[in-house]
Amino acid sequence: MSAERPEELEPELDASNAAERRTLRWVLGINAAQVVIAGGVGIAAQSTGLLGAALDNLGDAAVYVVSLYAVGRTIVAKARAARLSGVLLIMMALLLLAEIIRRFVTGSEPIGLAMIIAAMVNAATNLINLRLLRAHREHGVHLQASWIFTTNDMIANLGIVVSGVAVMLLKSPLPDLLIGVFVVGIVIKGGWEILEHAREARAGASASQGG
Repeated sequence: MSAERPEELEPELDASNAAERRTLRWVLGINAAQVVIAGGVGIAAQSTGLLGAALDNLGDAAVYVVSLYAVGRTIVAKARAARLSGVLLIMMALLLLAEIIRRFVTGSEPIGLAMIIAAMVNAATNLINLRLLRAHREHGVHLQASWIFTTNDMIANLGIVVSGVAVMLLKSPLPDLLIGVFVVGIVIKGGWEILEHAREARAGASASQGG
């Protein structure tokens, strides 16, 4: 059986890359809107949880920019992009932790109802992102990173809804601070997973080149 010529494969690869870029542009735009909404409501409602969600979405947006760069590039380039995503995510988590400590010391009065509504809207848009990313998540470590970021967002937003209910029932800011700590844990875990995926992908590429 004769080998397929490169020019016979290029149209299919170009179509796949174009689809990935289109998907990533959509999720990037959605995440930018999430940053504005969650951040704005978080400031107005004095919610550490929502500010954490906005910070997480900002990290997601950075990941999608990096992922757009990686589309159509080599495995090594994709691994580098994913590694940068993981580092960014962990840095965002540390910034969030600093904000939680500051609010624990200075105090805050989060508005539970605003937390619940904003988190539910955020979760709904994350479902859209997951649907868009589902068909592409196995196409490279950079898209696996995007999938991990978005699934982490879903967990965080569900936690914010629960904490918003607790804030309303207990009349205390403590549930909001606790969900902030929870989000930090989710973000760091996601960042570490992405770094591991990047390391494995780069190791696999090096092994195949060596073989």
